[in-house]
Amino acid sequence: MAIDLAELKGRKLGRVLTKLGKVSREQVHEGLAAQKTKKGLIGERLVEMGFCSAKDISEGLAGQAGMAFMDLTGFDIPEKVREAIPAENVRMYEVVPVEFNPTSKRLKIAMKSPDNFRAVDDLRMLLSATVEAVIADAGLIDALIKKHFSKQESMTDVVSAIATDDRFSKLSSKSDQSIDLDELKDLAEDNQVVRLLNLVLLQAIKDRASDIHFEPFENEFKMRYRIDGVLYEMVPPPKQLGPAITSRVKVMSNLDIAERRLPQDGRIELTLGGRPVDLRVAILPTIWGESCVMRVLDRSNVELALDRIGLREDEIATFQNLIGKPNGIVIVTGPTGSGKTTTLYAALSNINDIETKILTVEDPVEYDIDGLCQCQVNEEAGLTFAKALRSFLRQDPDVILVGEIRDIETAQIAVQASLTGHLVLSTLHTNDAPSSIVRLVDLGLEQFLITATLEGVVAQRLVRTICRGCKEEYEAKEEELMELNLTPNDVKGRKLYRGRGCEKCNNTGYKGRMAIFEIMVIDDEMRELIMKQANSNVLRTYARKRGMRTLRESGLMAIFEGQTTIDEVVRETISEE
Repeated sequence: MAIDLAELKGRKLGRVLTKLGKVSREQVHEGLAAQKTKKGLIGERLVEMGFCSAKDISEGLAGQAGMAFMDLTGFDIPEKVREAIPAENVRMYEVVPVEFNPTSKRLKIAMKSPDNFRAVDDLRMLLSATVEAVIADAGLIDALIKKHFSKQESMTDVVSAIATDDRFSKLSSKSDQSIDLDELKDLAEDNQVVRLLNLVLLQAIKDRASDIHFEPFENEFKMRYRIDGVLYEMVPPPKQLGPAITSRVKVMSNLDIAERRLPQDGRIELTLGGRPVDLRVAILPTIWGESCVMRVLDRSNVELALDRIGLREDEIATFQNLIGKPNGIVIVTGPTGSGKTTTLYAALSNINDIETKILTVEDPVEYDIDGLCQCQVNEEAGLTFAKALRSFLRQDPDVILVGEIRDIETAQIAVQASLTGHLVLSTLHTNDAPSSIVRLVDLGLEQFLITATLEGVVAQRLVRTICRGCKEEYEAKEEELMELNLTPNDVKGRKLYRGRGCEKCNNTGYKGRMAIFEIMVIDDEMRELIMKQANSNVLRTYARKRGMRTLRESGLMAIFEGQTTIDEVVRETISEE
């Protein structure tokens, strides 16, 4: 007689095992007594005492979670069912497909533990299928994975299979706009398209890419991803596959696949390999079809500590002094993608404690941090930086983070917040620290307000670091040194390094990035210079006299320490002459 799972759900394991007829009440009591003396889990004690098997415990745990248990002894997965999930997903989530109905898109998977609930949610999104889970013996699941899913499926294999598929070749005669909606929906849920997109996502996240680009052109469709600030091309799929891939991304991010004339923005949340990953999706109509860019926010990959983002010991002390002030404005500046947000999050993590109320307004919120009240800009609904900031002042904060000061209204409210006793952290887009003063004046902020509130400016850049796997010493040519205004005498007795290129770094010679900084502290004499409308060069000269290390000087230190190369510092910093 089948037992109703609802009767087992949430019960104690001993009670569940008794209901299932695996152990007697007396045996459970003996197991509990043994657990008191030997500690550990009740299931372990019952197996140890020979009252039941590990398989019985798995079945009991499934029942406790309200899930069915499936005995996979002698079970073999039919070919059509095997094709329902890409091998990469099977290995990543440690699940196997056991039943699949292609008509109703219903998939049943067997997994090792009821705790793996994210696998069900993620596979539902990745495969656009109704996913039901059962629990099975871990050893039997591993055996099935090894038997059927151990072969690595390459992107080239999937692209080749698609290129020879008649269903996709007939699309080549159609323009993006002439493909009807039902056809687009079918394409977006096609197994081959799902497989390809999953492979692209897994590859990009494995290689720690920051962005994935799907770009339609007149005669081709490109897939590229950005690693450490540099774009690399993947195996390009057939051009006619463009609408299918874009539609698949739209389905996953809950966007309107019928809308192909306007830009759209969406978001996909996944857990890949046990790591929470956020994908920010931006769709843009172009003359050859829709271009799609997915920004990868790998939350496990971000270092939110001041000593992990590249700051040197003396810079940490200076920066901590700035963010430790009770009020004032601290600005982090640099171009898009220079790591400003990460630096600000690291600063907030440093001062985030039970006694400090921290509010942030961002566009968008990139990382959720416990203890922070985070608010996202919504221009369409009228929630701008300025409007959020006004509300913040009524929320009794100690520290306020403004994602970006991009207009005079936001700048004025940030100043007002600072003058009323709040510490304000924000970003600006300028080339270096002294230029930020000129930028604030250009926005329309009066000099006396800047001098009354601004405490410091941190400029930064990201440079690629040399791959440790192929790092080698070399002698730089004179013309290479000249790019940094160095002579052979300047580097005499110093060692220079570069990456030779290896498998670990995709033969680039670089792996990972580090930030280099320029920290300008505003003191009384600098305030006088600002009041006298001194230009950026005068402010820079004074700041250097007071010990400010410029971006290029920070870059030179990183070169001589063997962390990066001359090429990287030349590419990311401007000459000081």
